[in-house]
Amino acid sequence: MTATMRAGLYWAPEHTDPLHALGSAWLGRDAETGAPVRQPPVPGLAEITADPRGYGLHATLKPPFRLARPWAELCREVEALAASIRVFALPPLSVRNLKGFLALRESAPCPPLYALADRCVEALDSFRAPPSEDELARRRRAKLSERHEANLVRWGYPYVFEDFQFHVTLTQRLDDAAREALLPALLAHFGDVPAMPRLVRELCLFTQAGPGAPFLIAERFPLKGA
Repeated sequence: MTATMRAGLYWAPEHTDPLHALGSAWLGRDAETGAPVRQPPVPGLAEITADPRGYGLHATLKPPFRLARPWAELCREVEALAASIRVFALPPLSVRNLKGFLALRESAPCPPLYALADRCVEALDSFRAPPSEDELARRRRAKLSERHEANLVRWGYPYVFEDFQFHVTLTQRLDDAAREALLPALLAHFGDVPAMPRLVRELCLFTQAGPGAPFLIAERFPLKGA
């Protein structure tokens, strides 16, 4: 563990889920191994996916944070948290426009998913070092509402609890014309796989060695709740 290392608790497809292979190919990197993956021959795709490639294929549950407590303690706490949560079904995913980004989102409300995100944010907060002034300033460039500002100050991130939005980011922010031009290739690449039935059976602990470094899956913790 270093002072600049960050950790985040995410959902990511299981190794055997075809979404893992398709998503890794779309982004150009496998977050499990860190290895580059050949992208489909879509013009401009390497640039369009540059930002999400660094984060890896995932949906955020507890946003990335610098550690205030030892790594081994964090792993034990995540393991205990996962052991208390039941496996649940994730609604079919579909490609949506989220504030200019193309992302996979749930097609129906999923209360167990939202409860999981809430627990991850709250239960692990003692491991989160306070954000730096630079980090706060970067978040505030989005012109936060009062509630988002309160979340940022209390939890280190504006979009938690009732403002949580499950999403698997697939592109950088695009204008309308660029999104429409890219969408057919994206849909052809993923096909029916996002809509396949799948269970949420793991919590994934991602790590980033330092600023600008890629995020990697450090540990997968199975859900074991009765």
